[in-house]
Amino acid sequence: MKNLKMFCLTLEPEHYQSIKKLGYTPVGLGDKVFDGSWFTDKTGNSISNKNKNYGEYTFHYWIWKNYLHTLDKEWVGFCQYRKFWTLNNHSEHKINFDKLNLTVLKEVPENFNKFESILIEPIFINQFRLMKFLKKGFKIILKNPFLLINKKERNIRFHFDLMHGEGNLNKAIDLLDVENRESFKNFVNNNSSFNPHNMFICKSQKVLKTYYDVVFPWLEQCENIFGFENLKGYGGTRMYGFLAERFMSYWFQKNTKYTTVPFIYYDIGKS
Repeated sequence: MKNLKMFCLTLEPEHYQSIKKLGYTPVGLGDKVFDGSWFTDKTGNSISNKNKNYGEYTFHYWIWKNYLHTLDKEWVGFCQYRKFWTLNNHSEHKINFDKLNLTVLKEVPENFNKFESILIEPIFINQFRLMKFLKKGFKIILKNPFLLINKKERNIRFHFDLMHGEGNLNKAIDLLDVENRESFKNFVNNNSSFNPHNMFICKSQKVLKTYYDVVFPWLEQCENIFGFENLKGYGGTRMYGFLAERFMSYWFQKNTKYTTVPFIYYDIGKS
């Protein structure tokens, strides 16, 4: 019996058949028209109008408010039309859709039952090329030249400052509840890796609800600081999605027994 309900998120209605062939549940987000065969974030209690700023989290909000009570008997996961879960590393150059269909995760193995969540293998931001740091954050590096020679200085907070605005992560963290404020601050200041892409698989409805109950009130508080109109560029416009990405990594590591697996990049729009 299949033990995994995988939601596959996309912005393109033309991806429906490919997602169904993978055995996943198609989720349509964004401004395009999706017919009644899709899950979307536009019904019931919804923040779909914030999708360009929240990204995947407008659908998570929809689940939190409208669908969470149905997810109590199986693992539930989230992937994207270009990023998919797999148990082994694969060369992207050798993948076509048929191979993808044989490769992606469709059931959670029994030996994973000891875990409560599954995350993508972490990315190490202190390994990025030096020129990327100089190009994106010359002013930040000018204030602290040790960033160029000491990789330990290149933590999650530094990377967020670089990509999404200096000081913005600290401003957001100050709005967190007391239980998470200091521990999340320690996480971003003392770690140089995080689990990327806002992808996770969760075993317990209770755990999922607890996560949503923390992350969404926090993001709503962040709106009072960052708003929407003055967010510029991709790194700024998607501010709330990027804040959630860093927080997700911290929260599941802290509050669940977790493991990590690789992901595979393949754009099903090319199928």
